[in-house]
Amino acid sequence: MKYAVIDSGGKQYVAREGETFEVDRLTAGAGQAVEIEAVLLAADGDHVLVGAPHVSGARVQATVEAEVRGPKIVVFHYTPKKRYRKRSGHRAFLTRLRVNSITVPGGSSTPGAGAARVEPAPEPKPRRKTAGPSKPRPAAAKPARPAPKPAAKKPAKPKK
Repeated sequence: MKYAVIDSGGKQYVAREGETFEVDRLTAGAGQAVEIEAVLLAADGDHVLVGAPHVSGARVQATVEAEVRGPKIVVFHYTPKKRYRKRSGHRAFLTRLRVNSITVPGGSSTPGAGAARVEPAPEPKPRRKTAGPSKPRPAAAKPARPAPKPAAKKPAKPKK
């Protein structure tokens, strides 16, 4: 299964072949083809390329399906005890893309320039136990608290 992590509008999205995803509004209209070259990671089965910052030669070809609007975001400002309430909000304009193909450089052979081959992480070795108990650490001496002061005596009230 081919997939890629792309950068569009300062955000990162996962693009899989044949699937759709929504990005911030693009200038392309419905039905137009879009080619995204800002690919941060490209994978084709076990062949994974990680860019630094982009994978050179990797491309995602997509078609604009529609321009849609995102969910309504409500922004509510409130100041307690001041009778201040302000309600506003917005709906973001989004572009829905259908991924036609993902081009990974090198196929299943060596990675292209500007990319690093990612190997699976080796299993960690079991930790060896140390011989004998560890030495106890000396307790940190806390400074002594001063004795509490006696309560102040009130002067006697004069008699009338």
